[in-house]
Amino acid sequence: MGKLIGQFAQYGIVGVVVALMILGVIVPKYVLSDRTADRDKWREAFEKERDAHEARRQQLAKAEERGDVATEQGKTLTRLLEELGHRPQLHGSA
Repeated sequence: MGKLIGQFAQYGIVGVVVALMILGVIVPKYVLSDRTADRDKWREAFEKERDAHEARRQQLAKAEERGDVATEQGKTLTRLLEELGHRPQLHGSA
Protein backbone atom coordinates (compact mmCIF):
# COMPACT_ATOMS: atom_id res chain seq x y z
CA MET A 1 0.00 0.00 0.00
CA GLY A 2 2.83 2.43 0.86
CA LYS A 3 4.57 1.60 -2.42
CA LEU A 4 1.38 2.36 -4.33
CA ILE A 5 0.98 5.72 -2.60
CA GLY A 6 4.65 6.54 -3.28
CA GLN A 7 4.30 5.75 -6.99
CA PHE A 8 1.06 7.70 -7.20
CA ALA A 9 2.67 10.72 -5.53
CA GLN A 10 5.74 10.48 -7.76
CA TYR A 11 3.89 10.02 -11.07
CA GLY A 12 0.88 12.08 -10.04
CA ILE A 13 3.00 15.19 -9.60
CA VAL A 14 4.64 14.64 -12.98
CA GLY A 15 1.20 14.08 -14.52
CA VAL A 16 -0.17 17.28 -13.00
CA VAL A 17 2.84 19.27 -14.26
CA VAL A 18 2.47 17.79 -17.76
CA ALA A 19 -1.28 18.50 -17.75
CA LEU A 20 -0.66 22.09 -16.67
CA MET A 21 1.91 22.49 -19.45
CA ILE A 22 -0.54 21.09 -22.01
CA LEU A 23 -3.25 23.47 -20.79
CA GLY A 24 -0.81 26.39 -20.99
CA VAL A 25 -0.90 27.23 -17.29
CA ILE A 26 2.81 26.47 -16.95
CA VAL A 27 5.05 27.54 -19.84
CA PRO A 28 8.78 27.07 -20.43
CA LYS A 29 11.07 30.05 -19.84
CA TYR A 30 11.87 30.52 -23.56
CA VAL A 31 8.14 30.77 -24.36
CA LEU A 32 7.65 33.28 -21.58
CA SER A 33 10.64 35.30 -22.80
CA ASP A 34 9.28 35.32 -26.37
CA ARG A 35 5.84 36.39 -25.20
CA THR A 36 7.31 39.12 -23.02
CA ALA A 37 9.42 40.44 -25.91
CA ASP A 38 6.40 40.32 -28.22
CA ARG A 39 4.28 42.15 -25.64
CA ASP A 40 6.93 44.84 -25.26
CA LYS A 41 7.15 45.27 -29.03
CA TRP A 42 3.38 45.69 -29.35
CA ARG A 43 3.26 48.09 -26.40
CA GLU A 44 5.97 50.24 -28.00
CA ALA A 45 4.08 50.24 -31.32
CA PHE A 46 0.87 51.21 -29.50
CA GLU A 47 2.60 54.08 -27.69
CA LYS A 48 4.12 55.39 -30.93
CA GLU A 49 0.74 55.24 -32.65
CA ARG A 50 -0.95 56.97 -29.70
CA ASP A 51 1.66 59.75 -29.78
CA ALA A 52 1.20 60.14 -33.54
CA HIS A 53 -2.57 60.42 -33.11
CA GLU A 54 -2.12 63.01 -30.35
CA ALA A 55 0.17 65.08 -32.59
CA ARG A 56 -2.40 64.84 -35.39
CA ARG A 57 -5.19 65.96 -33.05
CA GLN A 58 -3.10 68.95 -32.00
CA GLN A 59 -2.42 69.85 -35.63
CA LEU A 60 -6.13 69.64 -36.43
CA ALA A 61 -6.99 71.83 -33.43
CA LYS A 62 -4.47 74.45 -34.59
CA ALA A 63 -5.83 74.33 -38.14
CA GLU A 64 -9.38 74.72 -36.86
CA GLU A 65 -8.28 77.67 -34.73
CA ARG A 66 -6.61 79.29 -37.74
CA GLY A 67 -9.76 78.73 -39.78
CA ASP A 68 -11.87 80.35 -37.06
CA VAL A 69 -9.53 83.35 -36.97
CA ALA A 70 -9.66 83.67 -40.76
CA THR A 71 -13.46 83.49 -40.70
CA GLU A 72 -13.67 86.21 -38.07
CA GLN A 73 -11.23 88.38 -40.02
CA GLY A 74 -13.34 87.93 -43.14
CA LYS A 75 -16.53 88.89 -41.29
CA THR A 76 -14.85 91.96 -39.79
CA LEU A 77 -13.52 93.03 -43.19
CA THR A 78 -16.96 92.55 -44.76
CA ARG A 79 -18.63 94.69 -42.06
CA LEU A 80 -15.95 97.37 -42.48
CA LEU A 81 -16.43 97.45 -46.24
CA GLU A 82 -20.22 97.62 -45.84
CA GLU A 83 -19.85 100.54 -43.41
CA LEU A 84 -17.68 102.30 -45.97
CA GLY A 85 -20.43 101.91 -48.56
CA HIS A 86 -19.18 98.94 -50.56
CA ARG A 87 -21.49 96.06 -51.30
CA PRO A 88 -19.77 92.66 -51.16
CA GLN A 89 -20.15 90.60 -54.30
CA LEU A 90 -20.63 86.93 -53.68
CA HIS A 91 -19.35 84.86 -56.56
CA GLY A 92 -21.04 81.64 -57.45
CA SER A 93 -24.31 82.32 -55.64
CA ALA A 94 -27.64 82.35 -57.47
